[in-house]
Amino acid sequence: QVQVVESGGGLVQAGGSLRLSCAASGTIFSSNAMGWYRQVPGKQRELVAEIFSGDITNYADSVKGRFTISRDNTKNTGYLQMNSLKPEDTAVYYCRQTVMNTNYWGQGTQVTVSS
Repeated sequence: QVQVVESGGGLVQAGGSLRLSCAASGTIFSSNAMGWYRQVPGKQRELVAEIFSGDITNYADSVKGRFTISRDNTKNTGYLQMNSLKPEDTAVYYCRQTVMNTNYWGQGTQVTVSS
C-alpha cells in the first residue's frame, strides 16, 4: 500500500525559507510523478509544483523563481524548497504521488507566513 507523509511546515516570517519533505513508501518512487499542492479554507486546492520522470518540472506562476521541487530517489523522498516566502503562501501543503495513474495524497503540512 502506498503511503505519503509530508513534513517540514511551520511558521516563518515573510522573506524566510522552508523546505517541505514528502516521504513515500510502498511504491517505486523514481517512476512516480510527484506534485505539491496547497489549499486555504474556502478555496480549491491548487497546484504549486510538479516533477515528472526525467526531472521535468512545472511551477505555478505565483511561485516561479521562489520555489524549487526536487526528489532524492535513494531516499524515496521529494522536496519543496520555498524561498522568499510571502503571507499569501500561507496554506496547508499537500504532496501527491501518482502511481500507475492513481493519485495518493498525504495528510498535509501547515505553512504560515507572517508579515
